[in-house]
Amino acid sequence: MTAFFTHEDGRYTATRMAVSAWSSEQLAGTAVCGLLAHELETHSPGPQFVPARFTVDMFSPILNEPIELRSSIVRDGNRIRVADASIVQHDRVRARATVQFLIASAEPPGEIWQPTHDLPIPDTRLDRPEGAPPLFKSGEFDWTHDFASGVNAHRKAAWNNVPTLIEGTPITPFERAAFVADTTNLVCNWGTAGVGYINTDVTLNLSRLPEGPELGLQARDHVSANGIAVSTATLYDRAGALGLSTITALSNARRQVDMAAFAERENLPVSAN
Repeated sequence: MTAFFTHEDGRYTATRMAVSAWSSEQLAGTAVCGLLAHELETHSPGPQFVPARFTVDMFSPILNEPIELRSSIVRDGNRIRVADASIVQHDRVRARATVQFLIASAEPPGEIWQPTHDLPIPDTRLDRPEGAPPLFKSGEFDWTHDFASGVNAHRKAAWNNVPTLIEGTPITPFERAAFVADTTNLVCNWGTAGVGYINTDVTLNLSRLPEGPELGLQARDHVSANGIAVSTATLYDRAGALGLSTITALSNARRQVDMAAFAERENLPVSAN
């Protein structure tokens, strides 16, 4: 199986690829965000509009059971369209999302301060049509597929080629960006003892859609106190930065995720040391 979901009779069923590292009975936030983006993109006014803000609230676990998607247009204007979507299981809303589609236009005149981006890009290309395991980078270390490589306190980045989201349907640039945005929790909250935070939301802001199958994410900021963390990462491709992703996360120390153990369980690349 090379897709995260199958679709039949109006319902989506997850494959093993969509299962969470936290629990085999729940779905990963990456897959959830991608699925909600898939639904919201059906309300796009057209290619001249950019899905400039995508926000997901994940207030209940998404069970590894069939999913019903519901969506509607909230506001429809010449330059802005807003749409909402929700995931329903057992007649209960378990996650919701909203998107703002903004019309693309020319940049205004003048110069504006911009940060200097140090965005690492691997020499290795992840451009296979079926997707590929991600590459990870910690601090000044080299890129690696090793899921154990992030057990340190260095700044992290990930480089992704996301496989097909819905079986039989090519993944779109927006679905790809939404999926990768949820890995902000990984690049920003992965430390010397694994991943001890679980994010309750994702907000993705895009100035443009990604180009090509590869998409990077680099930790930008992390603030935490009282078991609550706020983290931001930069999304980018080989052409440069394209947006930001921000998450709010809760301490989940009793169920700390060991990424190396998860990788071994799922037959993903991991070193022996």
